[in-house]
Amino acid sequence: MPTDRIERLSSPRDGSPAEPRVVVAKRDNALVLVACDARAAQGGLTPGMPLATARAMHPSLDVIEHDAVADAALLSAIADWCDRFTPLVALDGDDGLCLDITGCAHLFGDEQGLLTALLQGLQRQGFAARAAIAGTAVAARALSRGAPRTIVPPGGEAEAVAPLPVAVLGVDPGIVRGLRRAGLVTIGDVLARQPSELAARFGADFVAVLRQASGADDAPISPRRPAPDYVVDKRFAEPVATLEVIMPTLLALARLLIAAMEKSGKGARQLLASFFRSDGAVRTIMVEAGQPVTRTEMVERLFAEKLDALADPLDPGFGFDLIRLAASHTVLVDAAQRGFDSTAHQAEDVAALADTLSARLGARRVLRYLPQDSHLPERAALAVPVQHCPPQTCHETPWPGRADEPPLRPLRLLQPPEPVEVLAEVPDGPPAQFTWRRVTHRIARAEGPERIAMEWWRASEPGLTRDYFRIEDEVGARFWLYRDGLYGREVLPSADGHGQPRWYVHGLFA
Repeated sequence: MPTDRIERLSSPRDGSPAEPRVVVAKRDNALVLVACDARAAQGGLTPGMPLATARAMHPSLDVIEHDAVADAALLSAIADWCDRFTPLVALDGDDGLCLDITGCAHLFGDEQGLLTALLQGLQRQGFAARAAIAGTAVAARALSRGAPRTIVPPGGEAEAVAPLPVAVLGVDPGIVRGLRRAGLVTIGDVLARQPSELAARFGADFVAVLRQASGADDAPISPRRPAPDYVVDKRFAEPVATLEVIMPTLLALARLLIAAMEKSGKGARQLLASFFRSDGAVRTIMVEAGQPVTRTEMVERLFAEKLDALADPLDPGFGFDLIRLAASHTVLVDAAQRGFDSTAHQAEDVAALADTLSARLGARRVLRYLPQDSHLPERAALAVPVQHCPPQTCHETPWPGRADEPPLRPLRLLQPPEPVEVLAEVPDGPPAQFTWRRVTHRIARAEGPERIAMEWWRASEPGLTRDYFRIEDEVGARFWLYRDGLYGREVLPSADGHGQPRWYVHGLFA
């Protein structure tokens, strides 16, 4: 795979190098071969060989340093492309993938059709790939290395892997050497021995791998992403590239998805649309909803807003040959009685507006403030995405005061509070004027103080007491200022004036 990645990055005009190409990395203070292209393999070079030995065999070798990060990103992209065959795709080492195709083969005719489509698709993208199908992941991995394109019938794993060398199991090289010294070359030779004998010499883990390779036992794979609750897709005989085809297809899939969820009384809180391009690239768009999606119109509105807000438009390239819509998070939907009161459905209208804004601006930019059990202003409210806020807790206000009166505190605070220079008639009274950000504000009205003591139980040295004032200057701008410390008690006066309490602006009223 590393040499295939480099080959794909080369310009077609450059052509293929005349000499064998290898990728090297430092292992145990020595440069060794990590990957070899076809020409290097034909010349007798193998991964793990020291670079000095390889140069002795081929003096004009094309050597490239290994880039593990780029290889991992490439393997992740190939795994995304393999989602078209099954949603359960797991990474298998640095250059392999394991696909759980249970219940998916019929979409390609049969298992042979799926295997052929997989290998041909990777070959078109410039990758040399080997694959096999078996009842267990270990057996499929061993066959892909030792007998590619093999499709094992149910229960035939032991017979299929028996003639293969033990090295294809991917176990520790020391175990392979130990078995070879004992005359056990193939997996069939090892299976003929007693498990207790093998466990005493090579450990229980090796016996467990051997049982999985023979089909006597199995272990679940760990997919990269959890399987969605519901998924529908549409395959095209010819790639499509226009929104006039893509959007109607997405809505048709939404109708199928909603119909499937409706049978179980569920609605979607998170929808994921995947667009598989013919060149192997995959584009994904995710939308969330504060209320369960149960109508096609809601899907159309959310995805339309999301597509319009994309900074990088949905680039079809040479076209999409598969479009998939999945409900990755679903919840039960309770039947609601609808009346004739025009105000009875305001909560639904607000939720729909929040979903639209979140789809366009992002869920983290449409927030709602929830009250917290603290009297400190900076801790009295928690900003959470409005779509994640439970409806039964969202109606409470985080600030003191009546709902039909002007707020006693500003909704948005400065973090951290910014210092200001204040002139006051008396040290413990409201300010007469203050200077903030190089602008002097003369006070027209002032309300306060609202005295707040610090939470002494949270720190070994509690902070100073704060006196908050609601301030309005001569031009009508309203501020929330506080004096940090009580004059004469927590902050003692001094002859040079440095003992005066400090003032801060903590928020601005709308």
